[in-house]
Amino acid sequence: MLQRLQHINQFLLKRLSRKNYLLLACVLIGIVAGLAAVLMKTMVHWVEEQVQQGLATGQTNYFWLFITPIIGIILSVMYEQRFLGGKLKKGVTKILYAITRRKGELDRRDTYGHLVTSALTVGMGGSAGLEAPIVLTGSAIGSNIATQLQLNSKERTVLLACGASAGIAAIFNAPVAGVIFAAEVLLTEITIPVFVPLLISAASASVLAQLFYQDRLFMLSEEGWRLKSIPLYIILGIICGLLSVYMTRTTHFLEKKLGKFQLRMRKAVLGGSLLGLLIVVFPPLYGEGYTVIEKLMSGNESLLLQRSIFHELQSEWMLLLFLGCLVFLKVIATSLTIGSGGNGGIFAGSLFTGAVTGFIFARLVTLSGLLKVVESNFVAVGMAGVIAGVVHAPLTAIFLIAEITGGYSLFVPLMIVSAMSYFITRHFDATSVYTRPLQEDGTYFQADRDSFLLNSMELTELIETDVETVPSSLPVKELVQRFLRSKQNIFPVLDEQKKFAGIVLLEDLKDLLFDEEKTANQTAADVAIRPPHTLVLGEKMADVMRKFDETYVWKLPVLSEKGAFIGFVSKKKIFTKYRQLLKQYSQGDVGV
Repeated sequence: MLQRLQHINQFLLKRLSRKNYLLLACVLIGIVAGLAAVLMKTMVHWVEEQVQQGLATGQTNYFWLFITPIIGIILSVMYEQRFLGGKLKKGVTKILYAITRRKGELDRRDTYGHLVTSALTVGMGGSAGLEAPIVLTGSAIGSNIATQLQLNSKERTVLLACGASAGIAAIFNAPVAGVIFAAEVLLTEITIPVFVPLLISAASASVLAQLFYQDRLFMLSEEGWRLKSIPLYIILGIICGLLSVYMTRTTHFLEKKLGKFQLRMRKAVLGGSLLGLLIVVFPPLYGEGYTVIEKLMSGNESLLLQRSIFHELQSEWMLLLFLGCLVFLKVIATSLTIGSGGNGGIFAGSLFTGAVTGFIFARLVTLSGLLKVVESNFVAVGMAGVIAGVVHAPLTAIFLIAEITGGYSLFVPLMIVSAMSYFITRHFDATSVYTRPLQEDGTYFQADRDSFLLNSMELTELIETDVETVPSSLPVKELVQRFLRSKQNIFPVLDEQKKFAGIVLLEDLKDLLFDEEKTANQTAADVAIRPPHTLVLGEKMADVMRKFDETYVWKLPVLSEKGAFIGFVSKKKIFTKYRQLLKQYSQGDVGV
């Protein structure tokens, strides 16, 4: 079978131009990614149906609400460890890392691993979305197809983005949003010709997905917006921006805290238990949360209290207080789900939080008597506001909400709220929830070009290992002779255990060259000095340059963790490598 596919591939290469060959590959990626999205939805719905059978009819079974998310996370962790080697990294951050550091390469296990783990996690009540897993799956499909077709790194990165756009297009039935997401979030320095492959992949995936799921995700009322509401939309945009900052920082904080746990099963039980407790008290946190958004849009918000322990306290203000708690707890529930070992993304949580925020804001305006507003409109634009702020993608937010709700008449409010939220968020955080980890590691070009290019280097590639060493017991007379015979002007000195003991500089021996009495009984250990800094194998290049800048030296020794001398790194070699990378980036050979 594989040989037949290779023959077909060779035939197409001979018959088609390079451009048409790539476009055909984009159609293939769109179809495969679309099938993956349909499969993911089907698996999640099947798992949900099995779980719902365990929930009591007519009243809430709190034990099932508590235990099913824990089981889902544990099963996800077990599957990952058993079949994926425990190395399935999650989130869109991984895609950005692959683009900036791995030339668009994603592991083959990413093409199927996220399908299973996200179905177990979300299907059993994990408070996360399917968008990040399907984007990763689509990206991995694009990357691996490009690798099989033996395309270069530039083309592989484009096909990776095609897979991501196809995934978004299929899961939301929103092809335009899929294209803009890939362009705005992944390929931040995109050129116009790249749009064509993205469009083809997104369209192919959307057509295929519509064969199975034709309905919109949410249905918005046909009633439009009024000019009098513009100040309200501006205020809502500011609120969404501040809320986005809270969500981004909370997500980052909880990820770091949960990341410190070494025992994965213990972390799964602990994080899953905390999640289960939250869901017992606030059942709307169960699963993706799209049913909550549907109820808010359809005017059935009172039903949200029925399954909770507060159902007997049904009132207008109790409902608003309950929803207000959901606004701040959804991001915590999502972080617990993902951080404890489950698979999912923050995208659905952002839609959920934005929808609830928009509803609360609209209801408070109505209760104040200032103006009667269409609450479903504010639910829709609230979703756009939080997505724009959390992901730093206002265009994606605008077109996504317009497509999934049919709210094309709300383009102006969507633009106002998304823009306000984006600018507010950027004021406090220059990076999004996806790019912040990369910025901290110095692996995100758009955040800091110098740090990115430095950390694109590997210390091992810059080490000069062809260096003559001298023992600490070597007499100075012989050391002088070594200098005369060698081209080196610096010798590393090793002690009896072969560990680094210091360096000897030629200029430090000049005064001793003709003073035989002074050097008669001296050894290399007597004239060696400790360098101002040493480097450790595996150290980040940004830290390496900081040490060079602090010491004003041109060479520093590199040691192993046990103190063994490995070689020297020179500032000159770093600068040469930096210029090479800068040239490659300007030609499009690094990242995108």
